[in-house]
Amino acid sequence: MSMHIPNPIRVLSVDTSPRQSDSVSRRLSERLLDNLRAQHGNLTITRRDLDKAPLPFVNGDWITANFTAPEQRSAWQQKALAVSDRLVQELMDNDLLLIGVPLYNFGIPAALKAWVDMVARARLTFRYTDSGPEGLLKNKRAYLLIASGGVKAGSEMDFATQYMRHVLGFLGITDVTVIAADQIMQRGDAALEQALAEIDGLFSPPADSDQRIALQA
Repeated sequence: MSMHIPNPIRVLSVDTSPRQSDSVSRRLSERLLDNLRAQHGNLTITRRDLDKAPLPFVNGDWITANFTAPEQRSAWQQKALAVSDRLVQELMDNDLLLIGVPLYNFGIPAALKAWVDMVARARLTFRYTDSGPEGLLKNKRAYLLIASGGVKAGSEMDFATQYMRHVLGFLGITDVTVIAADQIMQRGDAALEQALAEIDGLFSPPADSDQRIALQA
């Protein structure tokens, strides 16, 4: 079964590593974008670099504003939620989500946790129902580009991958592909090359000019 992607493909690429050209997670994200461009040719890319433009953390004002009904929010409460509102809108507006996830001390970077806290918004990206919470960001696909120095992705010491899967699923994004360049300190360049090859292997040659991408669901 294939997932048919709208034309143009709308992509949100979230980078979190403070390293730039030598960042493994950034290289994986760029390779995935290169493959999308080569196969589809028509992308609209929104880039969110959490190192170059750090996000605020949730604080008391943010919490008060978030728990106030939208029609009752004061000017300062609207301002407190302005960054979060933009981030939520980015998620809503895009079809594919790419997240670079370097493992820091067995988990995600603080910058990525700040992003998660800003986009997990009741009534916007999820809601509570009689049967439990329901994610509202459905019919989207996500890629997690994992990079680790010593931890094996998916192992009991990897608290990042499953966490991000859970968060995305909580928001309604259940179609998640994980690609990892892991244990780089032990495996060296082979870890990166294997992950890059895995990305290349996700894409098959375009079938025709009208339907140039079919991602396996």
